[in-house]
Amino acid sequence: MTSSSSPSQDTQRLAHAYPEGLRADALMEEDVAWSHEIDGERDGDQFDRSERAALRRVAGLSTELEDVTEVEYRQLRLERVVLVGVWTTGTAQDADNSLAELAALAETAGALVLDGVIQRRDKPDAATYIGSGKAQELRDVVLETGADTVICDGELSPGQLIQLEDVVKVKVIDRTALILDIFAQHAKSREGKAQVALAQMQYMLPRLRGWGQSLSRQMGGGRGGLATRGPGETKIETDRRRIREKMAKMRREIADMKTGREIKRQERRRNKVPSVAIAGYTNAGKSSLLNRLTGAGVLVENALFATLDPTVRRAETPSGRLYTLADTVGFVRHLPHHLVEAFRSTMEEVGDSDLILHVVDGSHPNPEEQLAAVREVIRDVGATAVPEIVVINKADAADPLVLQRLLRVEKRSIAVSARTGQGIEELLGLIDNDLPRPSVEIEALVPYTHGKLVARAHAEGEVISEEHTAEGTLLKVRVHEELAADLAPYAPVSAS
Repeated sequence: MTSSSSPSQDTQRLAHAYPEGLRADALMEEDVAWSHEIDGERDGDQFDRSERAALRRVAGLSTELEDVTEVEYRQLRLERVVLVGVWTTGTAQDADNSLAELAALAETAGALVLDGVIQRRDKPDAATYIGSGKAQELRDVVLETGADTVICDGELSPGQLIQLEDVVKVKVIDRTALILDIFAQHAKSREGKAQVALAQMQYMLPRLRGWGQSLSRQMGGGRGGLATRGPGETKIETDRRRIREKMAKMRREIADMKTGREIKRQERRRNKVPSVAIAGYTNAGKSSLLNRLTGAGVLVENALFATLDPTVRRAETPSGRLYTLADTVGFVRHLPHHLVEAFRSTMEEVGDSDLILHVVDGSHPNPEEQLAAVREVIRDVGATAVPEIVVINKADAADPLVLQRLLRVEKRSIAVSARTGQGIEELLGLIDNDLPRPSVEIEALVPYTHGKLVARAHAEGEVISEEHTAEGTLLKVRVHEELAADLAPYAPVSAS
C-alpha cells in the first residue's frame, strides 16, 4: 500500500522545481497550485479542470420539430435562438431551471430554441458577459446551429450587448428585452399598452446607438442666424430628447388612467365591499382559479404572461357576503424594474386588497423559488401587511411529497386544482373566515316602509338572524359603523 506524500516532501518538490523568487508566483497559478501527483491521492477524484471552466450544454432545451416541412415553415416566421447563462450562485440544477425558464419565455415570444449553454463564473464578465474566450466558443455554437439570435439570461449593460454582438456576429438580447417583447405582444387594454410602451422606452433610452449620419451635427455656427450658433445636436441626441418627451407624455396618460381606477376603488370602499387579490408566478393558474371561483371567463392558456390586464369580478362567500376578486399580472424571477415601475398602478390592486391569494404552481420543479420571487415583488409594491393565503394550484399534477412539504412549511396554505375543482370549497371557506368582518353588532326592528335598510344590511353586513313581525323586520346583524348609525333609531329600547 502506497502512502501519500508528506507536506514537507511537497514543499521540497516545489522548492526544487522553482527558484525562491518564482515560487510564490507559481503557487498563485491554477495549473501549478494543484498537482495530480501531489494532491490526487489526498483529495480523491477531481472534476476535469478545463471542463469545469468550459461552457456546459443544457440538454432538453431544443424545440425544433422532426417533420421537415413543418421545420421549414417555422423557420420562415420564427427566430432561431441560442440561450446562454452565467451560473454564479446556487446548484447546477438551479442554473438549469433558470435556463429552462428562459427557454419557455423565448417560446412564448415566438422563437425556436436550438441550444443552451451555461458558464460557471464568480460574476458576469464586465465586457462580454461570459468572457472573450467563451464568447468565441459561443460564436462556434451559433455557426454550428445556424442561429440568428443569442438570448442572455440576465440584464446586460449597453457595452456588454455591443461587445458580445461584435464577437458572435448575430443579434444579442437579454432577459429584460425578451420579457418586454412578450408584454408588448400580450397587452390588450389601452392602459396595458401604455405601460408596456413606457417600460420599453425606459429600457431603450440608454441603449440607443448611432452610426454614420446619426453622429453628425445639425447645422450651427455662423450660417444659421440668431440663436443657432454652436455645435448643434447630433441625431442620436435628438432621438433621446424625443423619447424623453414621449415618456413624459406616457406618464401623464397613465396617471390619468390611474385616477379612473382609484375612483372605482373608492366606490368599493364607500360600499364597504372587501377585496381579494390573486397574485402569483406567471403560469401558476391565476386566471384558471379566477374562472373557477367567479365564472369570469378570462383567457386561460399554458403560456407565460398569457394575461396582463387586471380583471376584477364580484364574488360571494358561502355565508352570503359579497367581495371582489382581482386577477393581477404574473410575476417572474428578476422581473425587470422598468416593468415594476410601469405596472405599479396596476399592482396597487394587491396593496389595497384585504386578502392576497398567493397562487403557486405545485407541479413546478422548484415552487419555493416561485414563492420567494413573488414575495419580493409584493415587498416592492408595499403590500407586506396584507394577510396572505398560499394556494398550491395544480394539485392533481403535483408530486404528493412536494405538496406535503409546502403545506408543512407554509402555515396558511391549501392545495387545490382549478382544473378539477379539488379543494375549491375549502378555499372559499378560508376566504370567508379571513375577510374582515363588520365591527358593530346591532339588533333593530326595521319598519316595512324602510326596506332599503334591510337590503343594505344584506349587501353590506352580515345577517345573523332575521324575523318578520307585525311591526316590521327584526334584524340581528353585524355591520360597519355608518350603517349601524342608520339602524340605531330602530334598535329596541331595553327595559330599565
